[in-house]
Amino acid sequence: MTQTATRSVWILLSQRLFLALVFIALWALAASRMPAFILPGPTKVWAAMQALFATPTFLHDIGMTLYRVAMGFVLATIVGTPLGLALGANRTLANFFEPLLSVVNTVSSAIWAVFAIIWFGISNATTIFVVFMTAMPLILTNVWQGSKNVDKQHIDLARSFRMSRTQILRKIYLPTILPYFFSGARLAFGFGWRVSLVAETLGSSDGIGYRLRQAADLVQTDQVFAWTLTLVLLMLALEGGLLKPMERRLFRWKPI
Repeated sequence: MTQTATRSVWILLSQRLFLALVFIALWALAASRMPAFILPGPTKVWAAMQALFATPTFLHDIGMTLYRVAMGFVLATIVGTPLGLALGANRTLANFFEPLLSVVNTVSSAIWAVFAIIWFGISNATTIFVVFMTAMPLILTNVWQGSKNVDKQHIDLARSFRMSRTQILRKIYLPTILPYFFSGARLAFGFGWRVSLVAETLGSSDGIGYRLRQAADLVQTDQVFAWTLTLVLLMLALEGGLLKPMERRLFRWKPI
């Protein structure tokens, strides 16, 4: 890493640390003027987080939420990617299914959660289904848009060289749609986290969403804040430790 790059990293870290300190200071100031059951202060929430870490079910709840989000996201990728490719490669098929996709996109995750509870009851399938129905249209739409941007001249040239459909897909379609897919996948993963909490709140007996509802029912506001902060830190760790490095590796050929 060059000296300029190192300096940029330190500047960015300093800015984010300053922003975090300002946020904590404003939070503490606001909490000092309100009852603790409405807005607990940072020290009270930190104590609640330490208590959470010591509970025997903490890792189980984190693991179950991760599992449900991952399963819904993987299923959405498996279904949405080939469908997006098919719609992008066939205009007639796209015109036929576009209204259905618009309908699916307009249905909120809360409604999918209600349907999931009716169909699957209190089970893992409820949250997985809601994550799937939220993430799949996002991945499908982005892959579809990427497929529409594939240069037709490249396809014609490949066919003139008698390349198979698999080769055309791998050598022409894949490099074009990959940035679109990754953009949609990151968006879908973020939405998947959010809707998983809704689904777990309504139809689960464990997980982060269930614990949030439990704490809210008991008016344990510090526990609600502690679980929320834990979720935020977990998402930031996944974003900075997995998604961003993967994006840099996949698109290291792109100019900065």
